[in-house]
Amino acid sequence: MRKAVIPAAGLGTRFLPATKAMPKEMLPVVDKPAIQYVVEESVRAGLDDVLIVVGRNKNNIANHFDSVPELEANLERKGDDQRLEHVREATELADVHIVRQGEPKGLGHAVLRAAKHVGEEPFAVLLGDDLIDERDPLLTRMVTEAEQRSATVIALMEVDPAHISMYGCAQVEQTDDPAVVKVVGLVEKPSPEEAPSNLAIIGRYVLQPQVFGILEHTAPGKGGEIQLTDALQVLAHDDSIAGGVYGVIFRGRRYDTGDRVDYIKAVIQLAVEREDLGAELRPWLKGFVATLD
Repeated sequence: MRKAVIPAAGLGTRFLPATKAMPKEMLPVVDKPAIQYVVEESVRAGLDDVLIVVGRNKNNIANHFDSVPELEANLERKGDDQRLEHVREATELADVHIVRQGEPKGLGHAVLRAAKHVGEEPFAVLLGDDLIDERDPLLTRMVTEAEQRSATVIALMEVDPAHISMYGCAQVEQTDDPAVVKVVGLVEKPSPEEAPSNLAIIGRYVLQPQVFGILEHTAPGKGGEIQLTDALQVLAHDDSIAGGVYGVIFRGRRYDTGDRVDYIKAVIQLAVEREDLGAELRPWLKGFVATLD
């Protein structure tokens, strides 16, 4: 397995006006755009052929992963080797491809746009709103499970039952591994009373290529969009199509950049753990918090 798909065609309306002319995936998390963290995670799992699905006015994403000879030459002349290394890092990180979604018709439609690039291979889908700490190899574990079981694998996380309506929710059965469950049903954003569990789907999937055939015939669902969850529901109900669906329960560090407050929290959490920033930031942060009522 070498291929990963990153849907990045959303409008980013929750971050307006910052995202009026800049994709939300390019918003900096400390000093790197959010999407670079996602590509780095893909590469650490051995998936260095990355397709980014973009919408209109998202050329900045392609530019970020392209070389900038003028900038690199300028930094080289100044002897600024550290910044030069950071600039080249994004260019050399992975084999990055871009495809346009056209209209934002939902996550399922974005995944379907990857069909020609992926072909008949298993592949990963990584959503940019969830950043997974590099010390927690979630995607690597998911790839291993998918290969061993010849099945689809999704990432699940226990959440407060009162908040399950914010997520897709999995109905599961136990396996011989306490960190892996068999998914037998999926519900998109159920009420707490209707939720079959407190296991929420977070933005990591390892999919078998049969999902494309299902998505081609998936009618628009919630919100009038083609939902990936609806296709996963078909796979969960019929193991003969592509080996069924399993879930890896993630209990590690996850940074949610999906809304403004959580985005700010993610920046702070990542910054305080940086070797080059944490020593200065932590004492200031403690002093600042002490002034709050």
